This record gives sequence, C-alpha cells and structure tokens, in this order.
Amino acid sequence: MVSSSRIAIARKRRGLTLADLSERVGVSLQSLSNYETGRTDPTRETLAKMSAALDFPESFFRKPDVEILPPDAVSFRARSKLAAAPRDAALAASTLALELNEWIEVRYKLPAAQLPTLGRLDPEGAANVLRTRWGLDDTPISNMVHLVESRGVRVFSLPPEFADVDAFSFWRNGTPFIFLSTLKSPERGRFDVAHELGHLVLHGEERGLQGPPAEKEANAFASAFLMPEASVRSCIPKSPLPSQIISAKKIWKVAAMALTYRLHDLDMLSDWHYRKACIELSKQGYRSSEPRGIPTREKSQLLEKVFNLAQGKGISTRQVADELNVSTQELSSWIFGLVVTVRAGSGRPVAPAPAARPRLSIVR
Repeated sequence: MVSSSRIAIARKRRGLTLADLSERVGVSLQSLSNYETGRTDPTRETLAKMSAALDFPESFFRKPDVEILPPDAVSFRARSKLAAAPRDAALAASTLALELNEWIEVRYKLPAAQLPTLGRLDPEGAANVLRTRWGLDDTPISNMVHLVESRGVRVFSLPPEFADVDAFSFWRNGTPFIFLSTLKSPERGRFDVAHELGHLVLHGEERGLQGPPAEKEANAFASAFLMPEASVRSCIPKSPLPSQIISAKKIWKVAAMALTYRLHDLDMLSDWHYRKACIELSKQGYRSSEPRGIPTREKSQLLEKVFNLAQGKGISTRQVADELNVSTQELSSWIFGLVVTVRAGSGRPVAPAPAARPRLSIVR
C-alpha cells in the first residue's frame, strides 16, 4: 500500500504544484490527484518516477499516513505576504522533523516542558515572570537555543531554501516546538527564539490571538526577555550615541536596531533621538545586516548530544536517515546541518565533543 498523505507531503516539501509534478513524472493531473486523495494507488513504475522526481526513497511512500501541520496551528509572521508554496513546504518539512523527534523520544529521555501559561499578563510582565521562574534575574542570556531546550522546547532548523519563511513555533501533544531559519544573522536568530518563546507562553496551544496583534506581543516579549529594563538602564546612559548603542548591543547579543527600539520603548531615547539613531545605524548597514556581529549562530545542543550518543552506539547519521526513510541531506536540513567529522588516519566517524547540558538519558 502507498500512503496518499506522504505523496502530498513529499510534493509540498519540494515546493511543487500538481502541475509541476505531472510534468516531471509524465502522469496526468487527475491521476496525481487520485493518488493524493487515496482513490487509487500508483503503479510500481509510477511510484519509482515520483520517488526520483521528489527525491524521497520509495520506502518513504509506504510508511503509515501522516497528517501535515495545518497553517492555523503555526505562528507565521507576515502571514498575508507569505505565498502558499513556501508556507506549505515549510509545514511539510516540520511535519517530517516531528518524526525525527519521535525517533529521539523513543530512545532518550528529554527535558520536560517547563513553560507556564502567561497569556493574562502583558508581554513585559510575562517576560519578567518567566525570567524569575527560570532563575535568570536580569543577567544577559548567553545562548537562547540552549536555554529553551533545557526547559523542554524542541528546536529544529528550517531547510535553507526557505528564504521567505521566518521562524515559527507551535505546540504538539503538550510539547513546544520552535523551527528556526538559518539564513539570518546570529543576533536576529536569538531574537527569533525569544519571539517564538513569546508565542508559546503568551498564546498557548489554542493560538487564541493571531495576526499582527499576536506578532506585536511576541516582539514586545522578546525585547523585554532579552533586554531586561533594569539591566539596560544600568549599562546604558540616557540618549546614547549610535556608537554607544553599537558597543552596548554586545552585552545582550542583540541587533543594534533591536536595542535602539528597546531604548525608545523605555523612554531612554526621545522620538527625535530614536529617528536620528535609526538613520545613522542604517547608513552603517545595521538595518539589513549586523556588521562585526556575533561570528556564529546558535544551534541545538540537544540534537548534537543525541547524535553524539547515537554515534557512540555505532548508529550513523545515514542509519538514522534510513530509519526515517529520508536522505541524509534532508535529515541534515532539520538539525542545523550537524555532520559527523572523520579523524584523519582513523577512517572512523567522530562526533564533536559533547556539551554539558541538557542532560539526556537512554530509555531502556
């Protein structure tokens, strides 16, 4: 039997329409529609052609049906401006990454979710409460990805071809997930994690608030969570020069424009000084990029530890991909491009040295 839903997911993952796939495979639109709705099964010859066209092994299409994530369950920024093809491709990729998460959870005990529901608070208050509950006080956060993973959030990467898709998050069976674009600057990547964390704690599983109001709240939460008011006021004088903003942004590892906005929000920059700072920072390239910023973006520590442990048990990345019935390239696109290096002369794969947190335990 062939899984009709996996035909649809594979097609959407590659960003193809039914007409695109019809042309590549040489099968009518009606036949393809019948395959995706389960009315008929493709012949072996047709399945082989679809497998080659979609770059998924034939075994992938024989796995049980899977339900693709609905768009309403996910917080897409600028939803109205996002075309259907990249949106559906990102949802398909994240649906497949959930199968990797299931593979991991069967074998390892992961950190439990420690995210409170703070929807009744304003974003600033929610950020302060969460910092207090997590024992962060007003100190800068060294690594946002590691922080949320240690509190039970599963973090995966979006394939690099999704340039139009920002980070997004959702709850799935009581577990929070964040998917991150790998195409942004490290500073903007950190803000994305905080933004999605805001969605998770402010808007919950039900996604009661959506659209521009929800995005505004998540932005306000991220700004307050990364740059606590007390910390900012103690480190920066009122009405700072752009050069002082550029120097100070390193404290919280944020973008210069994000810090400028925060200073204005805290009335530490007047409207006139804010506009002047934005103009000067834009001239120096800080609106579109982050000159002399953080050298490397944050990645998943949990996934690195999982694959280190797997390698220690003789399970290669290719074996994991084979168990999931996907290519190693596809698998790599969900896990921040983690690869196993080879020690010169040994011929054996060697994973990077494991980090101290988060702790994992093998499920026996």
